[in-house]
Amino acid sequence: MFKRIGLFMLVNILVMVTIGVITSLLGVQHYVTSRGINFGALLVFSGVVGFSGALISLALSRVMAKWSMGVQVIDPNGPLRSHEKALLEEVYSLARKAGLRVMPEVGVYDSPEVNAFATGPSKSRSLVAVSSGLLEEMDEDAVKGVLAHEIAHIANGDMVTMTLLQGVINTFVVFLSRICAYVASRFVREDMAPIVQFIASIIFDILFSILGSIVVMAFSRYREYQADAGAARLTGKDRMIHALQSLKHTVELVDTEQKSVAAFKISSGRNGFLSLFASHPDLDDRIQRLQSMK
Repeated sequence: MFKRIGLFMLVNILVMVTIGVITSLLGVQHYVTSRGINFGALLVFSGVVGFSGALISLALSRVMAKWSMGVQVIDPNGPLRSHEKALLEEVYSLARKAGLRVMPEVGVYDSPEVNAFATGPSKSRSLVAVSSGLLEEMDEDAVKGVLAHEIAHIANGDMVTMTLLQGVINTFVVFLSRICAYVASRFVREDMAPIVQFIASIIFDILFSILGSIVVMAFSRYREYQADAGAARLTGKDRMIHALQSLKHTVELVDTEQKSVAAFKISSGRNGFLSLFASHPDLDDRIQRLQSMK
C-alpha cells in the first residue's frame, strides 16, 4: 500500500512518463539529429523532464495523500472532540519545539492499521496524518514518539531533499532511456523507427525508474534513522524507543503475510533483494541505533 514515499514515487513516475509521451507526440526531440544524438541537448531535455516530474509530485504530495487515504483534516478553529484537541495540541507542541514557524495540518483517517505519515511540499505546507488504529491501539507515550518522528521529517525537510534526489535520478533515467530507445530503433525498418523509439522510451523510463528507486529507497532509509534521532531529541530517547517497541509488538501480532505497518513502514525483518526497495530500515536496527545514541 503506497503512502508518503511510495505515493510520491508513483506519482513521479506517472508524471514523468506523461511528460515524455506528450513531448514525443509534439515532436519535442531536438536532441535527435541526422547525425545521431546530440548529448548536450539530450541532457538539458532530461533535466527539464526529470525535475518537472519530481517537482510536480512534490507539489501534489499533500493533496494526493488526503485523497488516497481519505484523511479528515482537523479544523483547529472548529468544534473539537477531546482526542482531536489532544492530537492537535501534541503536534503543535512538537512542531514549535522543532522550530517550525507554521503549524502543519493535522488529520486522521479511518483504518485499523497502526500507521502515521507526514508529507507536503514544504515546512509551511505540511501534513501529519495518523490512523484511527494508531490512536486506539497505542498508549499516550508511544503516540507522542510516533508524532515526534513525523515532525522530525518535516523539520528536516526530508520531502524536499527527497525531491532533489528524485530529480537527479529522473534526469539519468530519461537520459539513459532515450539513448537505449534510439539504439533499439536502429534495428528496425526506417518507417518503424519512430514508433519503436516512442514505445521503447516509455518502457525504459519505467524500467530505469524502478532501478533508480533503489537509490531513492537507500536515501529514505538513511533519513528514517535521522528522523528517529530527531524524535528522540524532541520527546526523549526512551519514549521514541518505546514507540518503536510498541510498533514492533503490533507487527508481531498481524498475519504472517502482512508483516508491515504501511506508511511508517515497520518491518519484522527484510532480507535479500527486496530489502533494497524498502523505504524504512528494519525495526530492530532502528531500536538498536537509538539505544546506542548518546
